[in-house]
Amino acid sequence: MGIVIGIDVGISTTKIVGLREGRVVSPIRITAVDQITSLYGAFGKYLHDNKIELKDVEQVMVTGVGSAYIDEPIYGIPTQKVDEFIADGLGARFESGLNKAIVVSMGTGTSFVQCDGDNIRHIGGIGIGGGTLQGLSRVMLNTRDPKQIQSLALQGDIRNINLLIGDISTHPLPGLPMDATASLFSKAQYDAPKEDVALGIITMVLQSIGSASILAALNSGIKDFVLIGNLTLLPQCKDIYPMLEKLYNVHFHIPKYAEFCTAIGAALSYKH
Repeated sequence: MGIVIGIDVGISTTKIVGLREGRVVSPIRITAVDQITSLYGAFGKYLHDNKIELKDVEQVMVTGVGSAYIDEPIYGIPTQKVDEFIADGLGARFESGLNKAIVVSMGTGTSFVQCDGDNIRHIGGIGIGGGTLQGLSRVMLNTRDPKQIQSLALQGDIRNINLLIGDISTHPLPGLPMDATASLFSKAQYDAPKEDVALGIITMVLQSIGSASILAALNSGIKDFVLIGNLTLLPQCKDIYPMLEKLYNVHFHIPKYAEFCTAIGAALSYKH
């Protein structure tokens, strides 16, 4: 039996994984000026790096917004399109081991997919995500380089940017500790250091996504959230989401291959 290739063609990046005998094989990510170049570049690099020949590929499964541009077999290999939200659910369920959860796909924007066994459905989303982070960073920091933004943020102090409960009350409020956020960016000054601004932008994006996720789960009984997408690589996730867990008695999960879950789900859909 050959390898099944899953490809997630996004707005800015293309992710590709192989699935062989139920195991994920060497996921990679490629950035290019357009989706077609990115897709074929990722596919060629993946085959080369893993010493896979075209005849060894059983099927190619494509998903993501860029899949709309694919109307023919890739290099003559059988190719099929997969609904992105189904791919999100399948990949997150496979990687997390959870059958009941809300998948939070943090891409350029953020989508929410509810999984309950084989019932996988898109329940909404918000226009805040990696695109927001990059856009605000261009305007406020004169850069869109993720590594530079992260580096600046690691040296920032969020107390100089956000208004905290401790700033407005001498005692913790019911269910709200002193270091909980009362207002995002409320204390920011016009001459705030870039390091503080970078941390403020990242915190705003991640907290907003977390809060929206919890609201999306209201009345569902679901308390598990699987975070997938590029933003899961931000080191600030390790601080922000545990804080939200304590506040709301929920659980945020970041799987090993969180960045590649949609591509994994695309490959899984072939057998599913």
